Amino acid sequence: MNRRISFLVVVLAVAGILTVHGAFSQVTIQPTRKAINLPDKPAQLPFSDAILSGNTLYLAGRLGLDPKTGKAPEQIEEEIKNLLDGEKAVLAQAGMSMDDLVYVQIACTDLALFEKFNPIYKSYFTTKDLPAREFIGAGSLLRGGHFELQAIAVKK
Repeated sequence: MNRRISFLVVVLAVAGILTVHGAFSQVTIQPTRKAINLPDKPAQLPFSDAILSGNTLYLAGRLGLDPKTGKAPEQIEEEIKNLLDGEKAVLAQAGMSMDDLVYVQIACTDLALFEKFNPIYKSYFTTKDLPAREFIGAGSLLRGGHFELQAIAVKK
């Protein structure tokens, strides 16, 4: 009788341990979400410059507008630099750099600008392993912009 009780106690203890272990192994920790915004972002805009979730940063679409006029600059090269400088600033706000980008999507109103865009774009990286990228045509963009860039970065 004592052997049966001892055996039953051992079986129940093992079953309890396995149940507790199984319950804890199914718990997943959700990454935190944090809005990343540049200090000069207008408060009334209905979006964040980026969202940091865990080590991944999701960057909102960004235009290369002149910060003084709010319009696209006359010179395409200046618009490209404004665009990439803005992207770089958002990344820095999250403690990242252009080299942390893993995916970039560029919408462009004139695909003939592809050749002007590429050398300037490439100059913003220090690594030879550039992010995956898409350069797609767009009918029109806000405020006369020629380019809109959105991206995903993962902190190294």
